[in-house]
Amino acid sequence: MAAAPNRPPANAFVRVMRKLYNPIGFTKGYNFTLFFIFAGAMLGFILARFQYLSYNGVFCGDDPQNFDCYYYDQSSVEKAGIIIHLAAILPAGFLACFQFVPAIRHKAILFHRLNGYVILFLSLVSTAGALMIARHAFGGGLDVQVVVGVLSIMFVGSLGLAYYNVKRLQLEQHRAWMLRGWFYAGAIITSRIALISIALITSNQEYYLPISCDQLASRYLLGSQKKTLSRFPECEAYFSGKNADQVVSVEAAMSGGGGPGVRAALNISFGPALWLALFIHAVGIEIYIRLTPAESERLRNVSYQRQVEAGMKHPGRAGLTADKLGDSAVWVPEEVNEAK
Repeated sequence: MAAAPNRPPANAFVRVMRKLYNPIGFTKGYNFTLFFIFAGAMLGFILARFQYLSYNGVFCGDDPQNFDCYYYDQSSVEKAGIIIHLAAILPAGFLACFQFVPAIRHKAILFHRLNGYVILFLSLVSTAGALMIARHAFGGGLDVQVVVGVLSIMFVGSLGLAYYNVKRLQLEQHRAWMLRGWFYAGAIITSRIALISIALITSNQEYYLPISCDQLASRYLLGSQKKTLSRFPECEAYFSGKNADQVVSVEAAMSGGGGPGVRAALNISFGPALWLALFIHAVGIEIYIRLTPAESERLRNVSYQRQVEAGMKHPGRAGLTADKLGDSAVWVPEEVNEAK
């Protein structure tokens, strides 16, 4: 089958863009655009959070932005969990952006492979850290705990399937599962947008969250007994020693309610926000994979050639493919189709 001739640039803008993305291996403008949007968002998000590696200086410093530091102060396990998670997922996400640059995959193969092993190791470590803090992350509601567990399974499972398929030289499946894994992980970025939107909505709907008086009086919220009692007189039982576990109902309010109201709004909204973001990313990546069949077919033909050279049984489907696991028609390599 003769290759389709390259079409001349339609206008000056296309010519300029091709000079930008062709040197790094992209041949299609839409592929570069999607890479720029999604990899750029991940890279920017990660770079902005590298400062959080300073646990005492920034993350839980004198003026912390993370309310969950209250729980980390109470538990050495959870404190270790958040440090492990940040120290692993930030470099893993940073390095993962380079894995999707075509020029690196094609010309710096050794770097691509070694980088992949480093990312896989860091991803596993970071997931372990995330599970260690799931009990109290954003309040630790059951919705949060379940979605963290589901996201962890989807992320690690996808990376595991990507690793298995690349070891079996099934490159199109390696691509698909690696894309899925990092798109699932990227849901945490989209969830931040959804979080603010949902929190603003809940602020006008009279939602309430129980918060302990101990937590309200901590430096992460009101900071003193006097301020706590002025806002929540029910905490008198806690300060008098009558009830060390006294909790009060705090109305979710992103404005006008101060720290406790904001905390209530964010804690209530985080679980639904992450579920929504995960759904969007899971559906979105499947649409993208199905809209790029040419790249999948190209990689499958490359896989076939490499599997033949390696002496594998069932070349073209040595990994986890639909025609090997399901009832779809057996895939035929391009050279056989051309012969017909």
